Amino acid sequence: MSNKLQITTLTGETLEAHAPVIISASRSTDIPAFHAQWFIDRLRAGYVVWYNPFNRKPMNVSFQNTRVVVFWTKNPKPLIPFLKELDDRGIHYYFQFTLNDYERERFEPNVPSLDERVETFKTLSELIGKEKVIWRFDPLIVAPQVAPRDLLKKIGTVGNRLKGYTDKLVFSFIDIKTYRKVQYNLVKETSSFSKENIVNAELTETQMTEIAEGLAKIRDRWNSEGWNISLATCAEQIDLSKYGIEHNRCIDGELMKRIFPDDNDLAYYLSYGKLPGKNALFANELPSKQTNLKDKGQRKICGCMISKDIGMYNTCPHLCVYCYANTSKERVQKSFLTENPLH
Repeated sequence: MSNKLQITTLTGETLEAHAPVIISASRSTDIPAFHAQWFIDRLRAGYVVWYNPFNRKPMNVSFQNTRVVVFWTKNPKPLIPFLKELDDRGIHYYFQFTLNDYERERFEPNVPSLDERVETFKTLSELIGKEKVIWRFDPLIVAPQVAPRDLLKKIGTVGNRLKGYTDKLVFSFIDIKTYRKVQYNLVKETSSFSKENIVNAELTETQMTEIAEGLAKIRDRWNSEGWNISLATCAEQIDLSKYGIEHNRCIDGELMKRIFPDDNDLAYYLSYGKLPGKNALFANELPSKQTNLKDKGQRKICGCMISKDIGMYNTCPHLCVYCYANTSKERVQKSFLTENPLH
């Protein structure tokens, strides 16, 4: 839910803006990796202009009411020097940190080396706390040269290096049939898939179950060694609860209550869908019922609460071949010929 207010732009115009409490930065591009300076410049300006990817209509988004930013990234290193400014402004944050190992397959051609990403993960966790850095191995991709057992080995190897630096591992299975541009890029940019096999490249339920069983065994071993880590799927229909694997909420109000316990205004918003009025001091002034904050703009099976994403498609040079947010390598390269690719 987003209040509307008036803002004054850098050119002196007075315009209407949405003022969300939760910002997503971003499902559409890697803001920490490639747009950290842009983000902090917009934060200092007090607002950002976001463009609808389908009709290109602009929306002004004010940071005035922002209490939490959820960062999605494969490389938060460029943003780390700016985190103190967020702290000083009283803005909370946590990270969805995707740390895959597809180096040999070249599915993520422009991410830093695995060793560098592991060290960045540890640095960030030590700086802000392991409960604020969620590990994603996402998506899980089965290919002719990558069987389910290979994925389990990759996850186990990476996890052994992250032991004690996070509390949760989130994963999903690659979604190919829904996105034609994903099909196109997997065929064009890799040798793993062809036009003939791409439409049948999604994991079968048998493969999903094999991976779930394997992950549960890996988790149980880790936890027997003193690492209390949980498993969850992101926007997956399949029920894996018998393996102790839950459906995740990536923009998660319950997590926010737990890791930001001293923010009473945020707790009020997470219960009632609005920030408290200045004089709302007494229990009898509370709304009569709590509000459902499920984000209706996301897929039905997505568990996220409502937030405002401020990213743009075709602005992430990681060029991951499975990415639904990039149309092609050429489109991304073209966007970076402009001074502000997010605008």
